[in-house]
Amino acid sequence: MDMGILWWIQEHLRNGFTDWFFPAVTFLGDKGLIWILLGLALLFFPKYRKWGIAMLCALLLTTLLGEGLLKHLIARPRPFMHYPDLALLIPPPSTYSFPSGHSAASFAAAVVLFRCRRSFGIPALILAALIAFSRLFLFVHYPTDVLAGILLGTAVGLLTCYLFRKFWQLRPVSSGQ
Repeated sequence: MDMGILWWIQEHLRNGFTDWFFPAVTFLGDKGLIWILLGLALLFFPKYRKWGIAMLCALLLTTLLGEGLLKHLIARPRPFMHYPDLALLIPPPSTYSFPSGHSAASFAAAVVLFRCRRSFGIPALILAALIAFSRLFLFVHYPTDVLAGILLGTAVGLLTCYLFRKFWQLRPVSSGQ
């Protein structure tokens, strides 16, 4: 089923625009850079400082669990490795496939932003979904890799918010504060 979905995407969604758009979107998620920058930006505003710390902690924990542990335990090859003649639109990633680190980091950060303030979280979740889909479009992850990344990131984001709420009295920020 994983390969069927990937081939359907390749056959039905590839065109000049998407061949430009999805590499650009996936670039935003490289090394979690966009999320790290957003987390650091929150540190400059006193009412969002704790949320910035929570977001950076969620990213760190997600990276340790996904990239540091699960990828090496499962050691799943990436889909493009089975098709050496397939021309990728981005440089081939050198790490294992499961779970998707782009998806995990994106959803960990977006969930924290959503819990902080919905008006921040909704665009963040949309961007996270686009980044996750870009990994399928670019043929560098299986759908189950992306799904596992989404679940991992969401779980870590929620756990981080829970722990920060419990031990640091972190509360959502309303637009009127």
